[in-house]
Amino acid sequence: MTSRGSPSRFLQSVLHNGVGRYICQLKRLTLIFSKDARNSLGARAFIEENVVDFAKQNPSIVMYVTPQKCSHPKIVAEYLNGAVREELVALKTAEEIVELVQKMANRSGLDIIRIRKPYHTDNPSIQGQWHPLLNKPPSLTVKPFESLPASHKEHPE
Repeated sequence: MTSRGSPSRFLQSVLHNGVGRYICQLKRLTLIFSKDARNSLGARAFIEENVVDFAKQNPSIVMYVTPQKCSHPKIVAEYLNGAVREELVALKTAEEIVELVQKMANRSGLDIIRIRKPYHTDNPSIQGQWHPLLNKPPSLTVKPFESLPASHKEHPE
């Protein structure tokens, strides 16, 4: 926690993801819905129209479709870091569920928090920051003292 009251951290990637190749952090999606409840209408439409397309586009994500007697349908996302996120999809359309599932697939599973600064190093340099005049002779950076013109000089009387 910071003095602002909101959590923050330095920008980091999950296990250097993207350095070699991208690894999707979402490993399992479970859609829990009711076969006959009105709240699950959008979830059933998503299953009929879009679940196969999503599974073909994301072969690394295991998709479970679980019909249960429940009052509120939900999607449970499990990530590689052990994080579990639940989202209620009651009274949502199939298109809204597609957007939600795609958002979950693109996330890393880490909490969304404020980034302190866009760069950070674990091994800071003791040499200081580089600037254009770093290795130049001092004569380029030092300005000679200019004498005042004769008209501005005070004359003793």
